[in-house]
Amino acid sequence: MTPGNSTEVTEFYLLGFGGQQESQAVLFTVFLIVYMTSMAGNTGMILLINTDPRLQIPMYFFLQHLAFVDICYTSAITPKMLQNFMVENKSISFRGCVIQFLVYGIFVTSDCYLLATMAVDRYVAICKPLRYPIIMSRTLCIQLVAGSYLIGSINASVHTGVAFSLSFCKSNIINHFFCDLPPILSLSCSNIDINIKLLVVLVGFNWTFTVLVVIFSYIYITATILKMSSAVGRKKTFSTCASHLTAVTIFYGTLSYMYLQPPSEHSQENMKVASVFYGIIIPMLNPLIYSLRNKEVKEAVKAIGKRFFILHANR
Repeated sequence: MTPGNSTEVTEFYLLGFGGQQESQAVLFTVFLIVYMTSMAGNTGMILLINTDPRLQIPMYFFLQHLAFVDICYTSAITPKMLQNFMVENKSISFRGCVIQFLVYGIFVTSDCYLLATMAVDRYVAICKPLRYPIIMSRTLCIQLVAGSYLIGSINASVHTGVAFSLSFCKSNIINHFFCDLPPILSLSCSNIDINIKLLVVLVGFNWTFTVLVVIFSYIYITATILKMSSAVGRKKTFSTCASHLTAVTIFYGTLSYMYLQPPSEHSQENMKVASVFYGIIIPMLNPLIYSLRNKEVKEAVKAIGKRFFILHANR
């Protein structure tokens, strides 16, 4: 589509990373390995939590939903990206672009709220241990998870409805490897002021609210830990938060890099790299973080390994 052409857009072209065919093959191999590792790790985490009785507590209920969300939002963008490494025609239909952006937006936003919910869970467990089973009831846990999905759905639906009702007449080439909002808005010949305001308000609110929940939760957690007289007790208590704190730092650190820098200080190529990290790499890292740094998860994995060994030995 040439600039100024007002013909209705029926498909977009994903520019991706560019480069020679040899580099495309290397990137395909690397990202395929990352994606397969992510799917195996998160699926394994869900199965592990559902099969081990020791993991039937709120913290792991939230963790299995975090794993599910990671599967969903990385699967919204990675398969199409992998396909485009190997084909000449890198197009995506208008409807396909809408669906990709909607699904990705739902689960990325839900991820933010689930991480905040997990911080609250750690706050209640450490600061109010005697009331923990009462406060973090099964009903409340389900409501918190449902609320995360609901907010994610509302947020993504608003952005999707407003963005894809615009007229696209500048070009149909998206300078990205998936249908993300900023490069899509740059193609529109309509007034995008409302889109920019929605982006600032909704993304700003979601980011600020969830970050503040995490920060205040850990302020109270830190204060409680410092009051403990036993160094061993302090270390043991903090270790229950280490995995979550690591995941939160990586996730929000990447989002901060993307959205809090002045536009002049980073290019679209840097945005692509950051998108790769939080859209593809982080979903792979989360199950590794929670399995390598969490004693209960490691014990559950060992128990399953022993049962498998015994079953295999008896055959």
